Amino acid sequence: MSARLSGLIIKEQSGFYWVETEDRATYMCELRGRLKEEAKSSDIAAIGDRAIISLRREEGTDVLMGLIEELAPRKSVLSRAVRTTGKRGAGQAEREQVVIANADRALFVFSAAQPAPNLKMLDRLLVAGEKSQIPDLLILLNKIDLAYPTDIDEIFSAYELIGYRVIRTSALRGDGIDTLRSVLTDGISVFTGPSGVGKTSLLNRIQPGLGRQVKSVGQHSAEGVHTTRDSALVRLDSGGYLADTPGIRTLTVWDIEPDELDAYYPDIEPYVLDCKFSNCTHTDEPDCAVRRAVEQGEIIQRRYQNYLDLREELRHTYIIYNR
Repeated sequence: MSARLSGLIIKEQSGFYWVETEDRATYMCELRGRLKEEAKSSDIAAIGDRAIISLRREEGTDVLMGLIEELAPRKSVLSRAVRTTGKRGAGQAEREQVVIANADRALFVFSAAQPAPNLKMLDRLLVAGEKSQIPDLLILLNKIDLAYPTDIDEIFSAYELIGYRVIRTSALRGDGIDTLRSVLTDGISVFTGPSGVGKTSLLNRIQPGLGRQVKSVGQHSAEGVHTTRDSALVRLDSGGYLADTPGIRTLTVWDIEPDELDAYYPDIEPYVLDCKFSNCTHTDEPDCAVRRAVEQGEIIQRRYQNYLDLREELRHTYIIYNR
């Protein structure tokens, strides 16, 4: 069979890709040989990618298998850094692992209490989101039904002032669920956050049984220093696709050098050009506009400290990998 079809990669597992075509038929596919060679050094295919496939019938059967012939350019890529093993990324200390391609929005889920929100993790996820060029980055603050300190609401109001939309939800009471459901009605959404924040309960509120369905098709496992991944997009009854990505809960930022980090903090970036030195690190240089903004309360002290911590982590990584 020589006909070519266009479709969306909705599942990836052990080197196979399930492609959903425009008529909603799904075919298990492999990469064509030349693409397999490219895939040894980078994730050229991932869930969310648009692909052109050809079909062939398995010898002696009626089963149709697919070959991925081409992959369309990506409009956004959410990635994490992983240490290399085997042939993948050989010769490099770490390589890019694409979590999802072409997502239209990322929703970072944290709880107001039990557990308290991990704001350092949130800032790291937001940096990855800014780097990914995903158009819409949202924060889900779940468990608002629990009694929690008023400063938590003040903290998340500050994120809204930066420009991030915060949706306050209660999976228990149903608060904010209609708003959340309306956000997910089209395109591709990626859903992630630490454990214990009520993500599964939220998913089940969005659509009955969705939490179990997402969990069953999106398994992640860790083997030594290299994280493998079985990823999937789930079609929602209301339209659109959803991916749950527990693999980025401990995300290591990919492809950001220390001196570039300030560009991915929308509350810090506007002050950078006013620093005395063009290569200002915003740590101890004189006439640093960023530090001055922190002192005047225009940049949140905690966000600034998280920036410094991540910058130091990136600097240390950069030194090790560029010796």
